[in-house]
Amino acid sequence: RLLDELAPGQYVTVYDQQGKVLTKIARSVVPGDEIITADGKHYRVTKVHDFSARARFLGADKEFLAWQEFFAQSTLPVAVGRPGDVAIYHTHSDESYVPSDGAASIPYNGGIFDVGDRFARALERQRVRVIHSRTPHDPHDAQAYVRSRRTAAQLLKSNPAAIFDVHRDGVPDPDFYRQHIRGETLSQLRLVIGRQNPHMQANLEFAKKLMARTNESYPGLVKEIFMGAGDYNQDLSPQSLLIEAGTYTLYKEEAQDGVGLLASVVPAVMGIGAQARPRIPETRTPGAWSALLWIIVITLGGIAAFLVLSAGGLGNARQRLKTFVTKELEFLRALRKHGEDNR
Repeated sequence: RLLDELAPGQYVTVYDQQGKVLTKIARSVVPGDEIITADGKHYRVTKVHDFSARARFLGADKEFLAWQEFFAQSTLPVAVGRPGDVAIYHTHSDESYVPSDGAASIPYNGGIFDVGDRFARALERQRVRVIHSRTPHDPHDAQAYVRSRRTAAQLLKSNPAAIFDVHRDGVPDPDFYRQHIRGETLSQLRLVIGRQNPHMQANLEFAKKLMARTNESYPGLVKEIFMGAGDYNQDLSPQSLLIEAGTYTLYKEEAQDGVGLLASVVPAVMGIGAQARPRIPETRTPGAWSALLWIIVITLGGIAAFLVLSAGGLGNARQRLKTFVTKELEFLRALRKHGEDNR
């Protein structure tokens, strides 16, 4: 099995067709991998050479943009949502942050556990029940996902609403992830989806909703969605995501602040905890009225087509409709006369 994550300091730069940098990532990148940027642009990797990759623009991701528009027009009611647990674990339990932890890797007890703790506590403040596993899966090798699969399977026995595998990236430049949001300096996040699992579409929809809603509240917090080869154990659940909380050259506290903000959005997206699922706004938008008009037109068209086909022609359909209307008017007149006679 190919080692999914590269060593700290090694990374692949992905360029678009014009040579502009799309992203940097310390993961193995192969043709067919895909990226959805924070503004909804969808790319597919077409060529990889050493630590450089090229990606082709596929167009705007319409589903993501639809969620983005929906959340921009929706309000999040403060209400008790349905019960639901969230499970958190760490496949690469050695991952750490050099400025805070003193090393990029601390076997069996990496700083990534502290990031998971912050994520868990922030979710609990939203009245979400959290199961956070600190089970180590060292060494950091190609079999780490095999070992962490047992942990994920154990966590799923409690039937959580979602399960998150929290990591950090290995890109050396801290400013690639560092972001200023609402006056705070913190780490951006990347959502990673495994392309080779039966729940890929469900997991991807979850990621799109989460990125759209998060960036509506905290612009730029979620950097992108990356769809890579492999499954990342996401075949175990239809709401499973891998989160990369910054990189090893950031302060751990910046990564903790990033996942803390993400946690404030997760319950609303999933309809659990202190906030219920977002409601469609009462005010109809032009798009909503347009959709409603099309539904009415299609329905009336279907009725008309049914009349023509069942009557055996347009002329017969007109006669049938005329007869129907005449009978209904006579019935209404008789009903009205009966009511007047009984007064």
